[in-house]
Amino acid sequence: MSDEEIQTLNRPRAAHTASAQPLPAAAPQPAWLGPVLLVGIVLAALNLRPAITSLGALFEETRTGLGMSGTVAGLITSVPALCFAVFGVTAPRLSRRFGPAAVVCAGMAAVAAGLLIRPFATNAAGFLAASALSLAGIALTNVLLPVIVKRWFPDRVATMTGLYSMALAAGTSLAAATTVPLTEALGGSWRTGLLIWAFLAVAAVLPWLPIAAAARKEKAAAGVPAARPDAGPSVVRSRTAWALACYFGLQATGAYITMGWLPQIFRDAGVSASTAGVLLAVTMVMGVPLAFVIPGLAGRMRNQGPIAVVLGLFGLVGYLGLYFAPVAGAWAWAVLLGVSNCAFPLVITLIGLRAKSPAGVVKLSAFAQSTGYLISIPGPLLIGALYQHTGGWDLPLALMAGLLVPQIALGVLAGRDRTIEDECGMRD
Repeated sequence: MSDEEIQTLNRPRAAHTASAQPLPAAAPQPAWLGPVLLVGIVLAALNLRPAITSLGALFEETRTGLGMSGTVAGLITSVPALCFAVFGVTAPRLSRRFGPAAVVCAGMAAVAAGLLIRPFATNAAGFLAASALSLAGIALTNVLLPVIVKRWFPDRVATMTGLYSMALAAGTSLAAATTVPLTEALGGSWRTGLLIWAFLAVAAVLPWLPIAAAARKEKAAAGVPAARPDAGPSVVRSRTAWALACYFGLQATGAYITMGWLPQIFRDAGVSASTAGVLLAVTMVMGVPLAFVIPGLAGRMRNQGPIAVVLGLFGLVGYLGLYFAPVAGAWAWAVLLGVSNCAFPLVITLIGLRAKSPAGVVKLSAFAQSTGYLISIPGPLLIGALYQHTGGWDLPLALMAGLLVPQIALGVLAGRDRTIEDECGMRD
């Protein structure tokens, strides 16, 4: 995520500070650019999660087809967090050098290439490498799409951010719900089921080719200097920054465990593969309305800790339900876990609220997200290892529920009404 995206979510304190930084005058734009950008943004956002959720829907078939152990399968589910941590950090530097539109174009090309290659992998290593290629492209695009919105739609940031968020959630749930039925309709091969989503990614590359070319011409004419990378507070000195980073890490752990393993949990309990995919889609689609409600609610509160507590309690009830009655209450548990996973829009909002200056926001965002994704990497791997060695879900589910306890505590700490500039001794 970038400082521009966070500024669209935070309360007036941070927003008015950001508005004091006027954008440079833009060069005249061709008439076709706005509509093509709209299509490009929607298509790119649609492609930010199907690489993950389509695999979740066909995980059992993929594991069997490639002969993966439970530990290797857990590694596969950890790769998204690793790629988001590693490649997301590089996005600002690449953007300064090549421009955000060119990097998004390259990111979409990487997504398409990885999704085209991985169904033809003959072993787990090849599958992992192709998945990493797609996820690297997703990481870059995920960070820079909000920059695109702020740059080309400065008077419609809220509308475009909402459209982008809805497209992301729609792509997530669409892949989860339709991968299995489409696979069955096309002959039943998991390879075909995964290959389907490569065509959506290829379609997303096409509008970004002219967009990147137009942006390159505009950049050459503008000559805008880059912001100093050392501006802003030293976030590593802030306890709030560390609380946010750890909260981000634990919520990401829960999210990627859910995307990677929830369909398998339901299938092992006796739910059909297609229904398990739809249940994952229900969990994912909960983020569509709540991604709009939670930031607004958080911005009106001085202390956002109670929101973190409520979201964590929803998750605890959901995991307990999966433990005691996975089939009887399957739909209820899917909804509850979907609400709990909306800790993501909360933590993104908190990043904006816990910093005063634009420089502070971007530093806090980079620190919280990169550190948080690194923290989240072992979770899915550990769940896979426990599943393999115990032969069931009792211990993994107990661990998932247990992780929500420190997540709630960290959310309370991060939700306190203070800023990293105050903690670092910086004046306004």
